[in-house]
Amino acid sequence: MRKQISFFLTVVMMLGILTGCAGTPVVVCDRNESTAPAESTGSVETHGEPVGDDEVKTGLAIVTSVSDSVGATSEKPGEVKYDVTLAAVTVDKDGIIRSCILDGVPASLNFDAAGAITTDLTAEILTKNELGENYGMKKYGGAKHEWNEQAAALAKYAVGKTVEQLRSGAINESGMAADADLATTATIYLGGYVAAIEQAANNAQYLGATAQDQLRLASISSLGSSKPAEGENKGTAQLDCDVTALTMKGDTITSCYIDSLQAKVEFDATGAITSDVTAPMPTKNELGENYGMKLYAGSKYEWNEQAAAFASYVTGKTVSEVSGIAVNEKTAPTGADLAATVTIAIGGFQALVAKAAK
Repeated sequence: MRKQISFFLTVVMMLGILTGCAGTPVVVCDRNESTAPAESTGSVETHGEPVGDDEVKTGLAIVTSVSDSVGATSEKPGEVKYDVTLAAVTVDKDGIIRSCILDGVPASLNFDAAGAITTDLTAEILTKNELGENYGMKKYGGAKHEWNEQAAALAKYAVGKTVEQLRSGAINESGMAADADLATTATIYLGGYVAAIEQAANNAQYLGATAQDQLRLASISSLGSSKPAEGENKGTAQLDCDVTALTMKGDTITSCYIDSLQAKVEFDATGAITSDVTAPMPTKNELGENYGMKLYAGSKYEWNEQAAAFASYVTGKTVSEVSGIAVNEKTAPTGADLAATVTIAIGGFQALVAKAAK
């Protein structure tokens, strides 16, 4: 696992293609208190300060590397290999991590020496947590514990600690487990996962959650927008991955954080990769205005602003209420309050919330 533009050219409908793919939600911690439904104002706002002593910040990180990708030869197919780490946290006013979830998306796309894609682009993409034993660390790597078990051990270790305490106690200089108890389960390289937890904590905002809430993490991924190389036109391996970290009391959402990855790697009709596979792959939130919805699509609000507005709108609502938000045939919202800020398709967001709530 390593570090992580692509611009928005298909304009507002990308999320709708992702609703058929997977990502298993994980639940930690129970909550006994509720928050009031958020009112939509037609503007983009963030909740920057805690309302009560028990309120916590909700954070999310998506860290992506494609550095293990290789071009095709006449003997061996090329592969764009995506290593995507997901981290969700809640953090209290003292900087202590109150809940934590780790997951990953091990997606890949193969192509031949003529630039033709040989991967089934309609196949479901499963996360590492969803794969469970089928991820194969026990079967093929001889590990005692599977990836999801090792990641859960690190996430459990993180709870009750500040980022500094986590960083100094969990891993040694080589990024392996330094804590003896943690090392009994977690034998994989942990350095990148600790960094992802730290990034999620740094991204965390006061969005309405309390320390007793259930933290959920869900993702929906697709390679469906990828295309082969043809003549002078380069091929593209494109992973679209929508992710949410949300907290719940029963069936009610108490905070919601959404981000998305649109990771592109180009290759030509000789099977050579033409993209810099060592370059960072920022998320749409990280790109901000550089994602280009205002510049290229004439949008009033950028993608990250619209995602934040949707997340604020659904906070305080039940999952069934989110699923019932009125949309048009392109899954863009039709209600005046939400449509005042959110003009993109929200079908993917609704699917994320539903998946996280399962």
